[in-house]
Amino acid sequence: MHRILVPVDTDPDRARGQAAFVDDLPTDAANIEVVVTHALPPDDVKDPDDADSLDEVETVTLAREYLEDRGYDITLAMGRLPPADGILDLAADHEVDHIVMGSRKRSPTGKVIFGSVSQQVLLESPVPVTIVGTKPA
Repeated sequence: MHRILVPVDTDPDRARGQAAFVDDLPTDAANIEVVVTHALPPDDVKDPDDADSLDEVETVTLAREYLEDRGYDITLAMGRLPPADGILDLAADHEVDHIVMGSRKRSPTGKVIFGSVSQQVLLESPVPVTIVGTKPA
């Protein structure tokens, strides 16, 4: 079983882009387990120790439903702050094989360096990291 970590942020188009990337992989959904988390654990989650409370976050629900509708096995996981460390810890805890991060539109100069969270995950991850763009509704 191939396990993929999808840390979404607050942008629905980025979350949709991350989920679409997973769905476009050249393997059957039955061979992939997806761990969805929120890259920036929100303050308004009712129970920060309960990963199921992440379903209160729009982008988590969007990614989960998008992938579940296509037959993927989904696990919700609560990360910790700072975000990059939380993502890397979740990757280790869940023994993921791949991390799929979202990316913002940037100026030509800004494209040279990803956001600080993406950059840290990309540089420190022991597993492959893919940075994907958005997918509008």
